[in-house]
Amino acid sequence: MSLLNWIIFLPLIGMVVVLVAPSEMAKRISWVTTFAVFLLSLMLFPPFLDGSAFEGGYGEAMQFESRANWIQIGGEQQADGSYEGGLSIDWYVGLDGISFPLVILTTLITWLASWTSFVITKAEKGYYALFLLLETGVLGTFCALDFFVFYIFWEVMLLPMYFLIGVWGGKKKEFAAIKFFIYTLAGSVLMLVALIAMFFASAEATGGNGTFDLITLATDGAISTYFNDPSHTFLLDAWKFSHVMFVFLFIGFMIKVPLFPFHTWLPLAHVEAPTPISMILAGILLKLGAYGFLRVCYPIFPAAGESLAFLLATLGVINIIYGAFCCLAQTDFKRLVAYSSISHMGYVVLGIAVMTDIGFQGAMFQILAHGISSPMCFFLVGVIYDRAHHREINRFGGLWLQMPKYGSLATLGFFASLGLPGLCGFIGEAWVLLGTFNAVDTNPSMTWSPWMAVIAAFGVVLTAGYILWMIQRVYLGEKKEEYAGFPDVTARETAILVPMAILAIFMGILPKYTFMLMNGSIDAVLDVIKSTAGTAAVALGG
Repeated sequence: MSLLNWIIFLPLIGMVVVLVAPSEMAKRISWVTTFAVFLLSLMLFPPFLDGSAFEGGYGEAMQFESRANWIQIGGEQQADGSYEGGLSIDWYVGLDGISFPLVILTTLITWLASWTSFVITKAEKGYYALFLLLETGVLGTFCALDFFVFYIFWEVMLLPMYFLIGVWGGKKKEFAAIKFFIYTLAGSVLMLVALIAMFFASAEATGGNGTFDLITLATDGAISTYFNDPSHTFLLDAWKFSHVMFVFLFIGFMIKVPLFPFHTWLPLAHVEAPTPISMILAGILLKLGAYGFLRVCYPIFPAAGESLAFLLATLGVINIIYGAFCCLAQTDFKRLVAYSSISHMGYVVLGIAVMTDIGFQGAMFQILAHGISSPMCFFLVGVIYDRAHHREINRFGGLWLQMPKYGSLATLGFFASLGLPGLCGFIGEAWVLLGTFNAVDTNPSMTWSPWMAVIAAFGVVLTAGYILWMIQRVYLGEKKEEYAGFPDVTARETAILVPMAILAIFMGILPKYTFMLMNGSIDAVLDVIKSTAGTAAVALGG
């Protein structure tokens, strides 16, 4: 079994061990398993450091590939082992510079969240079993290169997250879990319709077998021409196939981001979820939607993405501004951090929507930066909640004097979220704004892009406003007698915070090393997008 398969399925093996082991061993097994997965993921670095992962076009240099026929219904087997006709689904996984950083992020944050989970005392075996199943679902989604396998792992994530919120959450946990489930399931239904339609359309395009292969769907000339041809319709003759498929997929992924107006499940889910689940939800699960844009929507239907760019960029800007204004109105510490995630993910959508190299790079960097800063912020909120048993911002004050180590780490974490130069949050936002402002230079039809950049830049000011106001109310000022006995961060809490703090500084000071791991694959994706969209954009816009 390949290294990548071990990384995907080791948490599943750990889940089985948790279920058969005594309850008191569950947390140790989970910690060891997630740490082992993290260590294994570090072995994925070499081809991305030496550049061999970026040789050739999109999909030509996939690393750690594993492929085998998984499900075959009908058809005739050929001499080379392949099948002619029928329904063929392959177990096909691999990594490029888009998925690799997200796999590393997943294994790191999951390990830290497992450590954070040591405070969980209710039904530990069930909690850690679901926790490990969730990691397998996330890793499988990031690694899958067959759309059917991608969809299965996407659905696998839904059930454990539902129970982790609904059983171990706060007072409104059932409502929060059901709302999360319904929203995500609705998006999944649209994704399933698109998956089936794309399979049969690919068969019609090639005159042979249909395929779920995401790389083939994006790079095969006959398929990409068929998919982006405005004469091909779906459901109604007036609905272009490319537009309908793109919108179905985009809605399924935008719910996960989440993007306005499908964002309402997130604040409630975050507030009710236990701290380690909030870390995973903000640091990893939100990134799955953005990853879906980069892996599925844009490489396969670039012409539709280009023609809908104004609408999509507008939604991204709404997320930025609306999320920031909501943060200014919050009195609940955790809800403020939740709405800040909505605002920050708006930059990701904006960067992708303008379809420029700088915009894509900024969006990808923002995905990773937010994947570091947001779990750190949620953990910082959890630390103080464990001591104060409330999250009312206006009741705090002077915590930095009472808890100097905690106050220092908290300031670093929230400044990283703010986008302070020298920390991870700055580079992604700056690149997105630059890419948006200059988008009109590469695509003259995007005359609106400079104005979008100016409006989005206003979100940076709002972010500074709510972060600095929160720091003033929570951490500065005189000590309050109510919190005089609060202990500073423990060794375990410090060990969880320090890796995220180091990465926040490293990515902010030396961003070139992060770009080095992903830019080659981003360029390859953009080459596919430009070559396909260039032949269809005029017709689609007409």
